[in-house]
Formats: sequence, structure tokens, C-alpha cells
Amino acid sequence: MKDNHFQALEQRLAITFSNRNLLTEAFTHSSYVNERKSNQSRDNERLEFLGDAVLELVVSEYLFATFPNGKEGQLTKMRASIVCEPSLVRFAETLDFGKFVLLGKGEESTGGRTRPSLLADVFEAFVGALYLDQGLDIVKLFMHKHVFHTLRLDGLPKDSDYKTRLQERVQQLGLGTPEYRIVDQQGPAHDRAFVAEVTLNGDILGQGMGRSKKDAEQSAAAFAYQSFQE
Repeated sequence: MKDNHFQALEQRLAITFSNRNLLTEAFTHSSYVNERKSNQSRDNERLEFLGDAVLELVVSEYLFATFPNGKEGQLTKMRASIVCEPSLVRFAETLDFGKFVLLGKGEESTGGRTRPSLLADVFEAFVGALYLDQGLDIVKLFMHKHVFHTLRLDGLPKDSDYKTRLQERVQQLGLGTPEYRIVDQQGPAHDRAFVAEVTLNGDILGQGMGRSKKDAEQSAAAFAYQSFQE
């Protein structure tokens, strides 16, 4: 990929990498490296590993500050809904990361550029590269500018329909239909939060919290959906 291609990405993000090799590595898929045995390129798997940990920390800090009354279990579930694959894919798609990925010909021909798992990995790798190049504070600024403002009050990505995703997933597996119920209400009337529970054939798949019953159900669905992705 030509340097000016990555320059376009840097301009879009208002970020300039000191070490351009890190940026290139973040967008290098293993298929690209495998087809160029003599090439010195490295794939993005190590950066993906690091970025995953950095994301966990930055998202945890954001939720800790944003929900001062949130309990550990609730914060953990909200974090899971943000760092799960569907959310990371959405963030990568919004930033058009797929356009910049270096792919092997085989992966390119089979639609790898839009493959959800690949996009999620690239987003994590980019965060890892940004952390190494410019530190944690810049990663936080990036997340606030491009990710956190897209979240609802319950920590879920806006416009995310996890209830539909969960239903489609369990139907694909022939497991039945998820059912929802409100199990708790917290806070005063002017600042109420609801806790929803989603079950499948009597088994509890997950719980979620939201400012409305609908949002609480979406939060519960996101937590349950993540369990099917692991």
C-alpha cells in the first residue's frame, strides 16, 4: 500500500504516526505476509493482542467515570457490549478501515476486506499501534472522538439492534426464541434505570441495564449475543 494511502487515513483521523511501520503493520493481514515470503512485512496479530488489552483498559476507565453508581457486574456487561466483535466491526466500518487493509490475493477474492472478524482485528491492531506510537492519552482522545460519542447512555453503540442479532443467531442454531423480562428498577423516578433479563428455554443468557425498558433489553441481548461469539 502506498504511503499516500495511509496519509489519507491519518488526515481523516487527524493523527500522524511517528513510526509509519506501526501503522502499516496494524493494517497488514497474515494473508498478505504469507504470499510474500521474502517480504519483511509483519502481520497485525501481535498488535491485535496488545490493542485488545488497551481497549479493555480505556473502555473500563470510561465506564467507571461515566457510571459512578454502576456496580461491577453491570460495568462488566457494558464493557463486553462495547468490545465485542459486532461493536468493533461497526467502529471499523464507520472509519472505513477495510479500505486500507493489506490483503493477500486469495483473501481479497473471497471478500476478506468486509469480513467481520478481520475488521474487528484491524480495529484492535490499530489501537495497539496507536498506543505504542503515541501513548495512552492519545488512545483515549481517539476513543472519545470516534467511539464513545456513538454510545448510548447504557454503554451500547447507538442504533445497535442486538435483540435482532441474538434472535437470528439462536434461530440459526435451532435453539428457540429468546424471551425478555424486567427484573429490577433502580434510582428515583426522574433518573430511573431498568434491569432486563433474557432467557432461552428457561435458561438465563444474560442481564442488562438501560434508561428505558427497551434499552435494558438491548443491553441484555448484547451480553447474551457475545456469549455465542466466544
